[in-house]
Amino acid sequence: MHNLITAPARTPTTSEAAPDLSLEARMTAIDAQMTVKLDEAAVAFEVNTARIPSEPVHLADLVTAPAEPAPHPLPDLYPTPVAALLQRAHHRLVTDGWCAGALVDEQGARCLLGALRKEAGRDHAMASRGLEVLMDAIRRKFGPQAAESVPSFNDSWANGRIPIRMLDEAAILADARGI
Repeated sequence: MHNLITAPARTPTTSEAAPDLSLEARMTAIDAQMTVKLDEAAVAFEVNTARIPSEPVHLADLVTAPAEPAPHPLPDLYPTPVAALLQRAHHRLVTDGWCAGALVDEQGARCLLGALRKEAGRDHAMASRGLEVLMDAIRRKFGPQAAESVPSFNDSWANGRIPIRMLDEAAILADARGI
């Protein structure tokens, strides 16, 4: 018994399908086929290399704390006074809540300025130095035209994630400066 293996059917090329066409006509047909293949390859390239523009994701936006954080004492992370003030203000916003449009709202949540003033107590010079460092951190992150003041920056956000994060970044900046 013999096994016959048959070759797959071959599609005729343009020159074999129409042998009576002139060389110029065959070249035109091949050019049209190549144009279609190149157009398909261009579309496939665009699809394969397309990128949806997106903003960078910050870990602080993804990691959330429980709705009712357990009360615990604030550890002293920063030995310098302005950095410690900014850290305490950050902790106050995390524990008491953030608000916009008022220093303190009806539920006791505070804005950036309200938290800094509360933590500075009667030391207005310390609160002022904290506001300066916070404004420097805001300008470093968002550019020199980010906001006219800390309250205007605070009120430009719909939620407190970014303002609270900026207090943390300002505390790091103040510690690096040794103030």
